[in-house]
Formats: sequence, structure tokens, C-alpha cells
Amino acid sequence: MAFPVRTFFAVKLYEKLADEIETAIRNGVFAAGERIPSVRQASERQGVSIKTVLHAYALLEGRGVVETRPQSGYFVRELVRTHAARASSPQAPAVASEVDVSRLVLSTLRSIRANDAMPLGSPYPDPSLFPWRRINQYANAIARRHASWNLMDDLPPGNPELIRQIARRYAENGVPVDPQEIVITMGATEAINLSLQAVAKPGDTVAVESPTYYAMLHAIERLGMRAIEVPTHPVEGIDLEALAQIIAREKIAACMVMPNFQNPLGFQMPDARKRQLVELLAAHDIPAIENDVYQELYYGEARPSTLKNFDTRGLVLHCASFSKSLTASYRIGWAMPGRYRAQVEKLKFLNTLTTPSVPQVAVADYLRQDGYDRHLRHVRRVYRQQARLMTAAVQRFFPEGTRTSAPQGGYVLWVELPERVDSMRLYQAALARGITIGPGYMFSTRNEFHHFIRLNYSYAWTPATETALRTLGELVAQMA
Repeated sequence: MAFPVRTFFAVKLYEKLADEIETAIRNGVFAAGERIPSVRQASERQGVSIKTVLHAYALLEGRGVVETRPQSGYFVRELVRTHAARASSPQAPAVASEVDVSRLVLSTLRSIRANDAMPLGSPYPDPSLFPWRRINQYANAIARRHASWNLMDDLPPGNPELIRQIARRYAENGVPVDPQEIVITMGATEAINLSLQAVAKPGDTVAVESPTYYAMLHAIERLGMRAIEVPTHPVEGIDLEALAQIIAREKIAACMVMPNFQNPLGFQMPDARKRQLVELLAAHDIPAIENDVYQELYYGEARPSTLKNFDTRGLVLHCASFSKSLTASYRIGWAMPGRYRAQVEKLKFLNTLTTPSVPQVAVADYLRQDGYDRHLRHVRRVYRQQARLMTAAVQRFFPEGTRTSAPQGGYVLWVELPERVDSMRLYQAALARGITIGPGYMFSTRNEFHHFIRLNYSYAWTPATETALRTLGELVAQMA
């Protein structure tokens, strides 16, 4: 894969345009909520290409200065504190806060797609490792057999054979599951949203890990709830003592966690800590929403336990999917909501009616007839090796003071940079050179991780990958 090269002139041109527009906005030339010139107008007036304007506007969107509105254009946002502002102290008391990281995440994902950039900032695994052709063959065969599919066949909870196959995999891995508890969803994201709706209401406070995967923050934001962040250890997981103190002084409606291969830290929470977490929450009758989407991507000898293993009161709402291990395009997930099962099933029906039938049956056929375990062994081997390669490259190319996580599964590396480095500035500088990263701002509502980044190592390791990491290291060194 050829590594995209950006000229110095082109980089300065779109950055200059973005800086001019931002200055005009901050000086009151364009008011909050007002539309700025269209891409074509800016191109004609400034004498630059449409591509340059698009890149400048994407940069402004990433800075949180403007926002896009479908079929309307770009509009000025209410100005927020600049990203260069110093992050709050990690020792500051946890405070529930409104959540608004979705704009930054969306801008980051758009930049990957729009600029064909090196996807070190992507949240998605490399699709080339997935047997999507084989699954598509099953789907095509099913579509030919059933010219007209009866929607009633797969109303919630979902396709019976797929549910049976999912329950069988849990049983084979030591997690006793009643198939009647499983509700099929459109990916783990829907499972998380439905679970949160089932246990909390707008205005409620939800405890989350810090840092935490931004899909959790999105769910809280979408439902009008408040997040309270709990310090999280890179090996042990969520700080149980800090969580207990928060529960003692706040009314917590739910706790959302990723005990296995947490994104972005990559840890596997020890069994003893999982048990203690379940017992602590149960003592206060607080439900736990467990995101176990990376459950199959372990580097050890056996699949890790889940919170569900230690749940005796039905308070754990377990969410997972095949998107990270088998196929992302079909978006097949599920929830095992314990005592909230009936409510989740009802919400599924009210929200999306049903999950498409053909993908459910295709995945069920693959699980029954093909070598899913063989496929998983290959993926785990690749990820484990590429985790070592990326960790070694960061240690080699980045300046002194850089530290990395030690992932036990999954495909992301959490990197702590020297404190003077601002990850948003690094994101913008890297994007100008055709590289994306996940700035630490996306993983908290409190700017706690301004000098952290997340890197994706699932994609094939190539000379271009190494070149990109060397370039990142040089940028970090300049900023530090």
C-alpha cells in the first residue's frame, strides 16, 4: 500500500484557511448558529480547490468550531473551551457531567473515510481478516431459497437457530446461559442502548470507567443521562474503592463497564475483581451493563470469565456481538439482560421492530457448519503479534516519557505521551500527513486524557505502518 504524501504547501494552505475562519468566528464575524460560506463559495472566493476547503472545514469540525447539518451546510457552534486548555487533575473528585464527545468521534471517523488515511485511529478491525465472502455465500443461498421472507419469523427475541448457536458457544466456554434470555440486536451498540433504556431514565446518573469506550458515552448522551467517571487501573480495571465512595454519596442508576480487553486500555479484569464488582453493585441493587464485544479476542489460553459468571440476582445485562470477531457488515449482536429481559425485548420491538432475518440465518449457518474457532485462532495470533510490533515501534520512535498499555486482547494500544503534548494538536498534525489517531479527548467527558492517544494495530503490518509511526514519533518529539 502506497503511503499518501502531503506537500508542505498543501498542508499550510488548508490550515491557513481553517485558522482564518476560526479567527473570524472568535472575533464575532460569524455568530453562533450562523451558516458559514458553502464549500463552493469558499473555493471561488479564496481561490483554492474544493478539496482544500473540505479539508479545512473538516479541521474546523474536529476543533469543535463548526458543525455540519445534512443538506444545509456548515454552521458555527457555540464556542467551547479550546482543546489546548490544560486537563483537569486526575485526582479531582468525580462529578457527573453532560456528555458531548460524539462530534469529535464523528469528525475523526469522517477524516479516515474522506482522506484515505492510515487508519491508526479507526475503531474498527481490519475486515480483510474476516470470512465475509463465505458468510455472503450463505446469505445469497438463503435469499435464493426464500424469495419472500416472513417478517414474523424473526420478531424479537430473534432467529431461534442463531440464539441456540450463541447459547451453545457460551455453554462450551463455561458460561451457563438460558437461550430464552438472549435477545438479538443490531450490533452491540443497540444492545447497550436498549439495556441502558431498560434500567435508567433521562436525568439519571450512570457510572463509567475512565477512560471509557466512547460508544458508552454516546449511549448516555443520546438518552439524556449523566456520566460519572470512575478511575480505572490499566491492569485491575475499575477502581472498586472509588466506585464504592461514589455510590455512598450519589444515586447511581447503573454501572457500564468492559471487564474484558477494555477499549482503550486493553486489560482483562481479574476474576476476583469481577466477583467483587458484581457483589458491590448487587449490595446496592445497581444493575451492571457489561460490554463484552471483544470476548473472543483473548491472547491467553482460554476465554475469560464474564460478570455474568458471578451474577446470582439477574442484575448483569451482558452485551456482545460478532462485529469485532466475525463480520462487521451484518451488525449482529445480542443482549442477555437478566431480570430486565422482558423490558429489553419490548424496547427492541419499539425501537427497530426486528433485526434483518437473512444476516441472522447466515451467521447461524456459518457457526454451525464452518470453522469459527479456527478463524478465531488465526485472528488472535495475528493481533497478538501486531500488538508486539506496534508496542516496539512506539517505544523505538516516540520520545522519552512515552508509556504504553499492555493489551491482553482486542486490537487497540493506549499510549501516554509526554504531558506537554496535546493529542488534539497531534491529531490535526498527523491528519495533514495522512495518518489518523484516536485523541484521548474522545474517551472522557472531563478532558482527563489530553496527552493520550489510542492506536489500532489490527491492520496488516507494512512498511507504510512503520513509516506512519516514525512520523508520529517525530511529531510528538516536536511538541514535547
